[in-house]
Amino acid sequence: MELIVPLIIAAVLVAFIALSAVRVVPQARRYNIERFGRYRATLQPGLNFIIPLVDRVNTKLDVREQVASSRPQPVITEDNLVVNIDTVLYYTITDPRAAAYEVANYLQAIDQLTVTTLRNVIGSMDLERTLTSREEINARLREVLDDATGKWGIRVNRVEIKAIDPPSTIKEAMEKQMRAERDKRAVILHAEGERQAKILSAEGSRQQEILIAQGDQQAAILRADGEAKAVERVFQAVHRNDADPKVLAYKYLEVLPDLAGGENNTFWVIPGELTEAVRTITSAFSDHERPASAFPRQLAGSGGAETGPDDEDPTVAAGAAEAESAIADADAEDAAVAAAEQAQAAVEDAKAEAEAARAASTGRAGG
Repeated sequence: MELIVPLIIAAVLVAFIALSAVRVVPQARRYNIERFGRYRATLQPGLNFIIPLVDRVNTKLDVREQVASSRPQPVITEDNLVVNIDTVLYYTITDPRAAAYEVANYLQAIDQLTVTTLRNVIGSMDLERTLTSREEINARLREVLDDATGKWGIRVNRVEIKAIDPPSTIKEAMEKQMRAERDKRAVILHAEGERQAKILSAEGSRQQEILIAQGDQQAAILRADGEAKAVERVFQAVHRNDADPKVLAYKYLEVLPDLAGGENNTFWVIPGELTEAVRTITSAFSDHERPASAFPRQLAGSGGAETGPDDEDPTVAAGAAEAESAIADADAEDAAVAAAEQAQAAVEDAKAEAEAARAASTGRAGG
């Protein structure tokens, strides 16, 4: 009975020592082991054995990527404005021994280093550049922190600025400035739109006027061609029928009232050919009157007795003169009518050809 109690105590001590010698390290964890107060080794994940009562676990470190968020820090810019900047730090422990023995508190050291570096970087920028240069600030912070924390066994993967808060007065001024900029852009865009609309409208009016002028030009050319052909036809008809100059003079006198019949004519210049035409008509009537005066004498001679001027019957002479004049007038009028009809026909033919040419030109332009 006296031997059982020491055996139980010895078994308990052996079990305790055995359990103390075994250390199970989880994944992504590292244990720093000290022997008699001095660093001995870093235990890796899995089953590890140490000497009980000699070795002990000093620090347990997590080697996964971790996030450290700092509280907003007041920073003065180059133009003497105080802004509050909040940062986020992503880091990884690469050397557990250095992280445990090179720095007392690596989180506090990283936070203070971030604040001082941030003040140095922001101090060389004005407010506008600070608000628009986040990428540059992040890159410079990461470069400085990675350099300083390398000997601590820590790698800074990324530094991000969460927020940059300027003073409330600066925010109001910035809002007013942004509102003014937006109003300015709106006015400029509206003016540009009106300008473009006026330019396009002017271009459209210009193209319309050009097309109308071209159409009028083509119409005038075709109309002139038609009139030229009509005149040529009339000229050919007159010469082909060998019209009497007296008939031409008569038609010339008929056309003169039309020359003066325009609405805008306030005076009429009598052409020099008018006297020649009147002279021609007068000579025509004089030629017809001469045979009429001799007609009574011929009638008297056919009676078998010669009569002198005193013996002529005035009634017979007047009747013969009127008959001769009527015959001459009828002949002249018939010739004038025939020439006018031929000229009118020639004009109609020329107008028809001009219309056909205009229609053909319009069809080609439309195609």
